[in-house]
Amino acid sequence: MMEHIRAAMLEPTAAKQAPDVSAAQLATLCDVDKNRIAYRLSRGGLPQGTMKGNRREWTMHEAREWVREFRASHLRPAMAAGTTITVANFKGGVAKTTSAVTLAQGLSMRGHRVLVVDLDPQGSATTLFGVLPDAEVEQEHTAMLLFAGEHDDLSYAIRPSYWPGIDLVCAAPLLFGAEFALPARQTRDPGFEFWRCLDRGLDQARMDYDVIVIDTPPALSYVTINALMAADGVIMPLPPSALDFASSAQFWDLFSDLCNQLIRSRGQDKTFEFIDVLLSRVESSDAASSVVRQWVLEGYTEKVLPIEIPKTAVTATAAAEFGTVYDLPRGAMNAKTFSRARDAYDRLCELVEQQIEAVWAAQVEQLGH
Repeated sequence: MMEHIRAAMLEPTAAKQAPDVSAAQLATLCDVDKNRIAYRLSRGGLPQGTMKGNRREWTMHEAREWVREFRASHLRPAMAAGTTITVANFKGGVAKTTSAVTLAQGLSMRGHRVLVVDLDPQGSATTLFGVLPDAEVEQEHTAMLLFAGEHDDLSYAIRPSYWPGIDLVCAAPLLFGAEFALPARQTRDPGFEFWRCLDRGLDQARMDYDVIVIDTPPALSYVTINALMAADGVIMPLPPSALDFASSAQFWDLFSDLCNQLIRSRGQDKTFEFIDVLLSRVESSDAASSVVRQWVLEGYTEKVLPIEIPKTAVTATAAAEFGTVYDLPRGAMNAKTFSRARDAYDRLCELVEQQIEAVWAAQVEQLGH
């Protein structure tokens, strides 16, 4: 049934494709005036795009060449390692997967090379990339062999995705096996630190990619603990509802207790370069949610990102078509609604990129000393 639905949604090829980019969109991605694009075109040396009627369009692959030239100062310095970002929350339905995939797409459009690691056995992020977890994903496409101890490095599982600049490590229900494999290894070998398995497995990827985005299961599982321990930064999507807010408080309480038991008791510590709380699925007309929004702001203070992801028909439409707001072509629906959703995610990517650049700058400075 899933194969049938996918074929219907992704006609005529039943394969996903990244959207093309207009001259105006290219100028926005490059942070320059549209006239600058026309001037640079006349000089040559960058992809010329394709004329479609009276307008010129570039593929996403071509657009990334332009972006990497114009935004060179924002790209990862040679001495810095890739930054790992884990998107996590106890609860399902908080837009965790959508936030992770959209962030990866947005960062790739800004010129960065991104690896998405799907660790949720439901494989929602994998599905958004047009891969069916049940039918098209084997053990060797997932992190399972790393957790089982058959590999020390996750590179074996990396595959290209339909979106230029993004590679993918898939997930499937078989990943539930990690919840048994990791404690079993810990029992057999008391010196084995199960919580560092993914962290060590990503060492090579940090050299090959600018950003690694990890999507996690909606639980504080062995796999989620690995994802948090591997992270430089954490993003928690949080809808302004009382139940979600209460759950988020429990999440940090439990995670803090775990850190004390696993790490501090061994004389180690874990620090994050940044922790972001992202208000997601926000309905501005809902009076109750505005009260909870105030609780979130008072509880998490400066950790709350100064942007809210609205609950709109755009995200629902995109999800129904196995995609995100960045997969939809402009004009796919009401322009005002589309812009509101797209602008919110653009701003999220901008804010996260600023934090990533700060991490790189600190690494370069440290190496300089």
